[in-house]
Amino acid sequence: MSAASRTYAAGQQLAGALEKITASALAPYQSAVIRIGFATTWLLFLLREYPHRLELYGPDGPWSWDLAQQLVSDNHAFTALLWSDGRGWFELVYAAAVLSSLLLALGWRTRTMSVLFMIGVLSLQNRSVFVGDGGDNVIHLMSIYLVFTRCGQVWSLDARRAARARGGALRADRGGIVLWWVSGLALSAITFTGDVRGGWLLFLWSLWAVQGVWWALGRRAPHGEPRLLCDVIANLLHNAALLVIMVEACLIYATAGWYKIQGSRWQDGSAVYYPLHLDYFSPWPALGDLLTAYGPLVLLVTYGTVAVQVAFPFTVFNRRVKNVLLVLMIMEHVGIAVVLGLPFFSLAMITADAVFLPTPFLTWVGGRVARARGRLFPRTVLRREDPTAAEAPPEVPAPRTAEAQGATEAAGPAEAEGPAPDASGAPVTRT
Repeated sequence: MSAASRTYAAGQQLAGALEKITASALAPYQSAVIRIGFATTWLLFLLREYPHRLELYGPDGPWSWDLAQQLVSDNHAFTALLWSDGRGWFELVYAAAVLSSLLLALGWRTRTMSVLFMIGVLSLQNRSVFVGDGGDNVIHLMSIYLVFTRCGQVWSLDARRAARARGGALRADRGGIVLWWVSGLALSAITFTGDVRGGWLLFLWSLWAVQGVWWALGRRAPHGEPRLLCDVIANLLHNAALLVIMVEACLIYATAGWYKIQGSRWQDGSAVYYPLHLDYFSPWPALGDLLTAYGPLVLLVTYGTVAVQVAFPFTVFNRRVKNVLLVLMIMEHVGIAVVLGLPFFSLAMITADAVFLPTPFLTWVGGRVARARGRLFPRTVLRREDPTAAEAPPEVPAPRTAEAQGATEAAGPAEAEGPAPDASGAPVTRT
């Protein structure tokens, strides 16, 4: 092949890749899984710690309101809990964090709920920075990244609403625009009081303005160039955020693995033995004794943990090896949840791992869940001849119908997720 031919082929590949990342939001099922996973993990954590909420994040905690205010003034972290030291304000923020987590997991107004979810996570964690663990750090970062993803394309109430709009079965829905106006009033209030300043205030106002512009363009010029440009920008942000999530997961495993290599206990193969005999990490002492009674098993688990964590970032481009390591890492975190009593850390890490799961596996799981839901709640599932057809997104975008355009006009800016998916929320492209 001549140099000119190679250059032409490379140019074609580059053009195809550029078209792919601008024309569609990639990995819709993976982004839905991480939305559901992180929102559910945080929701379960808040519900479990509800009896202890005042000691962990509230006015009864050892990390006082004054100490937290001094720390935040230095690191400029965001937390709504420092806007007031009253018990009522704390309860309101905690309840809002629980509600936003639930609604994000369900996929209701995902654009707005992802922002409220981020606010809830940052508000609680930055109020008491010394009560978290590694799982909290992962949720902290991922809650920010989720804001930039189009994570409601599939497996969400937003996707179901869009599917009904395409079928002409959706009534006029003003919930989105009402939610947008309420958010604007809340932002105006905190701007007037001066509780949020600088970059965070600009960031929140920018998100609010983008929501409004998106809805206005969808209502007045749904097929115009400005709306198409917004779609391209949204796709780029989504794909960039997913890439950051993948890189973040790889960095977590790489740094954990390479730091373990430097430890003498990991080098001699005995590191796993010690946490299994600490009271803090021994919810089942008899199980810990059983697992550590056989020396070669401890050696195998210790070396295997290091090998998997170090190797994983280098295998993400090899599908078969990557999938094998994914299974091993998920099994490892299930073991950590049971043996060491760290369920929320394990759930957070398993959710981060899920961004690498293959699409055919996720669609297969989605089909099974849809069938089970159809048997349990037959009236709540859209009727289709093939129950699995909803899980296979079409290859090319479908033109907007008059009904879909009317539904967009009726909906508010908080519900617009881009191209309308199918009955189960399937997007317009397969990854």
